Amino acid sequence: MNLESEYRGPERRRTPRSITAFTGEFSVASADGLHFPYDHKGLGGLVRSALDEDGAHNDITTIACVLSHRHARGALVAREAGVACGVPLAIETFRQLDPKISIRVDAEDGVRVEAGAPLLFITGHARAMLSAERVALNYMQRLSGIATLTRQYVDAVRGTKAQILDTRKTTPGWRKLEKYAVRAGGGTNHRMDLSSAVLIKDNHLAALDHDVGFAVGHARALAPDGSKVEVECDRPAQVQAALDAGADVIMLDNMTPAVMAECVRMVGGRAITEASGGVRLDTVRAIAETGVDWISVGALTHSARALDLALDFE
Repeated sequence: MNLESEYRGPERRRTPRSITAFTGEFSVASADGLHFPYDHKGLGGLVRSALDEDGAHNDITTIACVLSHRHARGALVAREAGVACGVPLAIETFRQLDPKISIRVDAEDGVRVEAGAPLLFITGHARAMLSAERVALNYMQRLSGIATLTRQYVDAVRGTKAQILDTRKTTPGWRKLEKYAVRAGGGTNHRMDLSSAVLIKDNHLAALDHDVGFAVGHARALAPDGSKVEVECDRPAQVQAALDAGADVIMLDNMTPAVMAECVRMVGGRAITEASGGVRLDTVRAIAETGVDWISVGALTHSARALDLALDFE
């Protein structure tokens, strides 16, 4: 299983960081061990596509209303408490429309912010700031929402050994960004894609007459060397079959905490145990206390509410 778990410790607020067109300074590594998933070229292409989609270079409202020589100052602020994420994207968005813009970063990715706190201070061409505003906010609101929800789950299981994992239930085209946001919130990434690890689920087993041993054996024989093999199980008998077949990871799917605890005892550390299916904030603590190693939560990416952020001009 390809797990990315670089971000571990609690967030720390950084000394404010200034970025200008004249120094050439630009970093996509926002916090210790939290690695942005795109290099400068990839980041630029991603943002350029988003600006083109929004017609930012032909913003008829701003062109008609705002004088071309006008400069402005503003702050991107949190309207509610949460965890910041997407700062590199916002910076690149503003810089593509105004290469001479000056930005002060007050909250790096992974930093918890309170309601009313500034994330960025921006000084530059007024037209550029207005035309870039929505794309920058779309990136940051979506990713900050994922980071915030992830942090809530991580906080809920604190003191247990359970790690909070994401799933592949991501927005098409946004997987790298959304999984990055999970890391910003203190979570851990499950497999990135179908080629990263073997995960034998109920429909795979249904196609094989539910022969767990056959499925695991063939996976071992045909998957790339070193691939981890995981089996989804919904009852103790399947767990035992997966153990007997030598699975590396056993997914305990949609089980009650009592049955899950029984299965964890059955596994006895011979495989990694993962809880999955219908995990909610109000149930995740009880699940963690069964002793499972991982808890995967599809809601981190498919149901996270955007964090309320805004750009306020002075």
